[in-house]
Amino acid sequence: MHKKIGIIGGLSPESTVTYYLHITRSYVDKFGDYGYPDIIIYSVNLENYHYWRSRGEWNLIIDDLVKCANTLEAAGAEFALIATNTMHKVFDEVQKAVNIPLIHLIDETADQANELGLRKLGLLGTKYTMSDGFYQDVFAKKNLELIVPEEEDQKEVHRTIVEELVRGKLLDETKNKYKTIIKKLVDSGAEGIILGCTEIPLIVKSEDSTVPLLDTAVIHSNAALKYALKS
Repeated sequence: MHKKIGIIGGLSPESTVTYYLHITRSYVDKFGDYGYPDIIIYSVNLENYHYWRSRGEWNLIIDDLVKCANTLEAAGAEFALIATNTMHKVFDEVQKAVNIPLIHLIDETADQANELGLRKLGLLGTKYTMSDGFYQDVFAKKNLELIVPEEEDQKEVHRTIVEELVRGKLLDETKNKYKTIIKKLVDSGAEGIILGCTEIPLIVKSEDSTVPLLDTAVIHSNAALKYALKS
């Protein structure tokens, strides 16, 4: 029997859909049947997370993520994912407080970068993901270098995530801004670009970059399916 997957979703709804569809479709593509693992989704109140995050109340975020993971376990999940990059700032604290294993999105992304032979990567995401250092800490342990956009570009990336992408608004103007920011990172030596917000792949595609794009939602979903199928 496959392990049951728990997903802490709603962070945002757009990317939660990506996780569900990628896991189920990947299974069908691989095996040709519909016997994919059971998936249990806990969709949180995103407004609470934006409020706590803006006030620096990460302790309340930890408490809620722990509650979600425990609820998923009680519903039968044997492991879980936090389906967002930014909340991995508190991944270790949440993992210590719950019984079921959690799959670490940033670890999986760093491993993917190493497999591709990429040593210096550009990072796009919320302002917290780009600037709070938790991404850099994981990558440094794996001998990988991260660079981030200049400050004004960081503000624009963050704004578009919060005001547009999490609401499913995909604007050509925004896409062009991302392409310009990616080019700047490549000109600064980036050998690949981490789409470090699970909504960014909704608007940025492989043809928008001259270097590989690392889609963290896909990487995380692939890791979940692989873990669920392990005996």
